[in-house]
Amino acid sequence: MSLWNGGRSLEVLTLGLAGEIFAIEASHVREILDLVPITEVPNSAAFVNGLINVRGKVVPLADLRLKFGMEQKPPTIDTRIVVIEVLVDGDPLIVGIRADKVYEITQVAAGALEETPRIGMRWRSDYITCIGKRDADFLVVLDIGRIFSQSEPHDEARFAGSSTAPRSLS
Repeated sequence: MSLWNGGRSLEVLTLGLAGEIFAIEASHVREILDLVPITEVPNSAAFVNGLINVRGKVVPLADLRLKFGMEQKPPTIDTRIVVIEVLVDGDPLIVGIRADKVYEITQVAAGALEETPRIGMRWRSDYITCIGKRDADFLVVLDIGRIFSQSEPHDEARFAGSSTAPRSLS
């Protein structure tokens, strides 16, 4: 479980996945894109199974709904890709995250952030940095580094080693 050290406010990007509100620390976010063509990568990890072109660079695409055991749904007009930079085993990795909706970048006060409860969570507590309260809503602040470092045998390495040609999903 991630231990929230508290005592500091967080600037976060809020996004929706399957009707739930999640947050990613804004320092990880590089850009937000409309949905772009996705190339499927056979034999890759379930939650990182596609590649996208971001300004001429090949970027793995993750669907956190699959990582969290949520139902996979087709994209809508609100679907966005959040391009983030995260450290995996000490190395920076650029990855896209598919979001059902992106809301805003906002500041969450230190007093509105609490450690993740040990019970009663739908998602693995080690994937959560802390829980934020905003009005009547809760924000699940994701530990994005841990989500990707605990992925199936280094998803990004699987792309490089794939001997099967990618197939376009668009």
